[in-house]
Amino acid sequence: MNGIAEQTAIIPSGLRGIIRAFYELTKPGITYMVLASMAIGFLLGSTTPISLLTLLHAAIGTFMIAGGTAAHNQYMERSLDKLMIRTAKRPLPMHKISDTQALAFSLTMIFGGLLYLIITVNFIAGMVSLATSFIYLVLYTPLKQVSFWNVPIGSVAGALPPVGGWAAASGTIADPGVWILFLIVFLWQVPHVLAIAWLCNEDYTRAGFRMLPKGDKNGTVTSVISFICLVALIPVILSLYYLDLNTIWYVIPATLATIWFVFQGVRFMYERTQVTARKLMFASFFYLPIVWILILIDKLVF
Repeated sequence: MNGIAEQTAIIPSGLRGIIRAFYELTKPGITYMVLASMAIGFLLGSTTPISLLTLLHAAIGTFMIAGGTAAHNQYMERSLDKLMIRTAKRPLPMHKISDTQALAFSLTMIFGGLLYLIITVNFIAGMVSLATSFIYLVLYTPLKQVSFWNVPIGSVAGALPPVGGWAAASGTIADPGVWILFLIVFLWQVPHVLAIAWLCNEDYTRAGFRMLPKGDKNGTVTSVISFICLVALIPVILSLYYLDLNTIWYVIPATLATIWFVFQGVRFMYERTQVTARKLMFASFFYLPIVWILILIDKLVF
């Protein structure tokens, strides 16, 4: 078997097609979520009037590092991506760009973004972004083929963007509020990833990834870990209110959204089926944007 995508390889024609292929390599959906998380951290970390110019610089640098990290992850996993249905149509399995081009692009984006952040924002913001990239590429990516511990480690990397945003605004990561934001993303990401892994277990197994459901035949451990993280979200969500970072206008709808998210986790714990896992996955898609929007509205309006 030469791979799922090799039979339908597509070589882009023209400059527009090549640019599109490189854009796909940045995993724009994930990268824009990283930018949103960074912006929320920047917003809450701003103790003085918000500097839109600094926010713009932080967004550009973050996009470069996040997009470069996503591209390098695909470069590292190019031989595995072609084995999975969900990843077989990515640019490298489809031969839209060469491996050498992807490597040069990813490294240029990562180190260019790092230099940009250090020069235009501050050193700490640059180091947080570098730590995110390091954890994702050096620890999480290779660990996916070794141990299910890749999930919490990958969730650490996924939870660092708001820390980077806070650092960009304040120049520090010592404030307790920044780690509340970190915990929100971390505790959200674990059930998010586990639900996807449950639904794509055969796909992951085909590529040799050791996601938790592979060694958890009846799903007990997977569902319990998801539930624990979901329940832990409730006090963490409330903490932003008790630290006076947000008002009652945030905490009430955010708590209700969290209870709804927990309910989906409870259903998955008691009925470990494709249906309940899919509902948990879709709930995770909506939950974090809802919380970020509530924080944004509360901060700007109230």
